[in-house]
Amino acid sequence: MKFTELDLPAEVRQGIEAVGFTDLTPVQEESIPLALAGHDVTGKAQTGTGKTAAFLISLFTRMLRNPRKTGSNPRALILAPTRELVAQIHDDAQALGAHCPFKVQPIFGGVDYQKQRDALRDGVDVIVATPGRLIDYAKQKVFSFNHIEFLVIDEADRMFDMGFIRDLRFILRRLPPFDQRQTMLFSATMSHRVRELAYEFMNVAEQVEVEPEQVTAELVEQLLFHVSRREKFPLLLGLLAQEENADRIMIFVNTKKEAEHLTERLKVNDFKAAVLSGDIPQKKRIRILDDFKQGRLRALVATDVASRGIHIDDVSHVINYDLPEDPEDYVHRIGRTARAGAQGKAFSLADENLVLHLPDIEGYIGRKVPSCIPGENDFIWDYKRPHPRKKAPVPEKKTSGAEKNKSSRRRRPRRKPAGGKPAGS
Repeated sequence: MKFTELDLPAEVRQGIEAVGFTDLTPVQEESIPLALAGHDVTGKAQTGTGKTAAFLISLFTRMLRNPRKTGSNPRALILAPTRELVAQIHDDAQALGAHCPFKVQPIFGGVDYQKQRDALRDGVDVIVATPGRLIDYAKQKVFSFNHIEFLVIDEADRMFDMGFIRDLRFILRRLPPFDQRQTMLFSATMSHRVRELAYEFMNVAEQVEVEPEQVTAELVEQLLFHVSRREKFPLLLGLLAQEENADRIMIFVNTKKEAEHLTERLKVNDFKAAVLSGDIPQKKRIRILDDFKQGRLRALVATDVASRGIHIDDVSHVINYDLPEDPEDYVHRIGRTARAGAQGKAFSLADENLVLHLPDIEGYIGRKVPSCIPGENDFIWDYKRPHPRKKAPVPEKKTSGAEKNKSSRRRRPRRKPAGGKPAGS
């Protein structure tokens, strides 16, 4: 089905044409008509299937056809679990809604506290937010939830995983009743907890489910290499040298320490790379992502904090330098490539320790991951090593004069009485 077949306002059509969308993805084809008809919708689909465009197109269309009556309080609220996902949804909204008369405001922690506060006070149409800072502004009465007509909850399962369910319920209980607003909920997995949330706060939602077999896994060329731990970095260099058009690569590892170590080794070997992990300050994280999107970085070495909620166009390759321990993380990682119908490649390096997780991954995706043992020509052994970091000198302990005198005293041996026996024996 093509977007031209949908009954959409001219402003929305212009946005769709500007971003180059022509054909609907399966989740879009099923969910958009339901949302346009005014139904609440729950959508289950993996990352990279066009869920963001589905709810933004539906939202903008409904808002245009039902103009604001009075006031300047927000009409629509989009909740997401991470700052990266909020920023990405905001960017997509700016592109798709470029011809719509709506002010879209991102709200998340780490940056621009007063700037975001002032924007809310001045009035916005759509809020895209993580729960924490939004609640902070709500408690200060910077804005009101009373006029929310449209609610979107994105990555609902991730909300539970990250412990946001209490904050989410706090917000939901302050919105207008579910029969006075339209709600759309999207999730990669539709667990019992997510279904319970939908049942409690939605108005007899229409269910849309797109199974993994229909989406990302089929568009990604997957290949797993059986390799020892010491061979992984030489093989990585070999793959990067052999692969054509490998100019935007995401490399996933399991720990922050490994991410920092691997990035340092790549930089020494003339690869422009940076680390993306959970504890990087928000301003630096935004700068790193922008450098990667603009091509100033060739490789982004990330922990699983980056495996969801980041949409970067034209990621050519995903490399699982460490095979993930959680099977779901494998799907989320490779979903960074082959997005919205594009092609992509995903390589995994399974060493003697992490290969134990392969059966669970294959069981979860319902198929065998094609695998091979690399040949000698696949390795690059002649590479530069980072200089070992010098240990900081241990400062000498300062001692007082009394301690010096005490330590300088020599213990005199006890004198033995005549006969060779100690006194008192």
